[in-house]
Amino acid sequence: MNDITIENDSALTEFVAATAAEHDMPGMAVGIWADGRVIFANTGVTSTENPVPVTEHTLFAIGSTSKTFTTTALLRLVADGRVDLDAPVRTYVPELTLLDERHAAAITVRQLLNHTAGLEWNIINNTGEGDDGLAAFVASLAELPLIAAPGERPSYSQAGFNLLGRVIENVTGVPFEQVVAETVLAPVGLRESFYSRDEVMTRRFAAGHERQADGQLAVARAWKGTRANNPGGGLGSTVSDLLRWGRFHLGDGHGEHGDTVLPAELLDRMKQPTARLRASAMADAFGLCWMLRDVDGVRVVGHDGSGFGQFANFQLVPERNFAVVVLSNASPDGIPANQAVVRWALRHYLGVVDADPEPVAFDAGRAPELFGVYDIDAMTMTCYAEGEQLLLECKVKPEIRAAAPEAEIPQDHPPFPFGLLPGDGDEYVITAGSFQGQRGFFSRDERGEITGIDLAGRLFTRIA
Repeated sequence: MNDITIENDSALTEFVAATAAEHDMPGMAVGIWADGRVIFANTGVTSTENPVPVTEHTLFAIGSTSKTFTTTALLRLVADGRVDLDAPVRTYVPELTLLDERHAAAITVRQLLNHTAGLEWNIINNTGEGDDGLAAFVASLAELPLIAAPGERPSYSQAGFNLLGRVIENVTGVPFEQVVAETVLAPVGLRESFYSRDEVMTRRFAAGHERQADGQLAVARAWKGTRANNPGGGLGSTVSDLLRWGRFHLGDGHGEHGDTVLPAELLDRMKQPTARLRASAMADAFGLCWMLRDVDGVRVVGHDGSGFGQFANFQLVPERNFAVVVLSNASPDGIPANQAVVRWALRHYLGVVDADPEPVAFDAGRAPELFGVYDIDAMTMTCYAEGEQLLLECKVKPEIRAAAPEAEIPQDHPPFPFGLLPGDGDEYVITAGSFQGQRGFFSRDERGEITGIDLAGRLFTRIA
């Protein structure tokens, strides 16, 4: 983990600059670990209102990539014998209450880590910035919808990871952020990663941007979510720190000064499949937090993140000792921009080709059974067709926008065109727009009737 020489790659620099220009991205920062080399490529500015050049030391809000830090801190407690992955969560959070008492009693720590706890995506509420923010959030989980019995199926849950933060707090008796800082960030040597806005605002940081209805970019006034969202998505970090983080997770568990931060056995266990996903661009399987994909014959391990107009892609190829980190600061095109850089890096440095599957032709007889309205806590999705084009329209619920104006909920995306994939006809791929390449599937009950649709690892339940 000692510092090494930083190199340049003109081909990478040129591609990053061209990609940022193509997607009208204010700024991008990219880091590569390949063949024992550290390579950075940066372009653009931190903000259209207060433009400062982006460097590898510019802080971005990394969203759900934060989950990898939460998991590592939790597994340190597992290594110390203070947490059992297969113990009920109530062993450590006895105050947990859910809509179903049996559900609350049955969920295990492991099921939170691999998103099989049966919890809906999240509850959007503001429980304050005090040390009691996470405890108050957990108390509000009594209102969280449940989508399946524990262990029955994977469905990505932000609420589940924030609950893991409360596990860490209760076991240690110390605020979550302090535990991560002392047991993970400091030992690994990450000096540019912070949860506190006060720490971020005194350093060079990127502002997120949202595309407005008129096509122009506007600075997002919210930088990150509330404190209760820190375990699931509240860290700010830099490409420099994240590349060091990637090298740690590709290594043997030793930190900056040679001390063991996490036993190698647990690092490896994080990367082993624990729950298979169907037709998902997010992953083929969940490990312990990590999202696992098989791409062109190699295993890719990663965890991306997004929020408030900022996007993070964090991908590792363990068998090739390779890491790529991409950070950008505008929505919605940060998704395809980051993906383009990741795919270019896999091809350029490893010869690995990551391509989207091809859909089948439109079937007028098959399509109508897909049509309807599908729902999660914060969004409604409508499936319909225009001519021979299937479409998914995702909209934030009006009551969510009305209840949280300070959060600057992003503009709704235009409808996503999609096509069904070969096979049983229930799997699909989005074919254009900012979600191009995202895959999912329609769920059926025992009678064969469609009851839901999965998108980005989340289950939308059919309501009409």
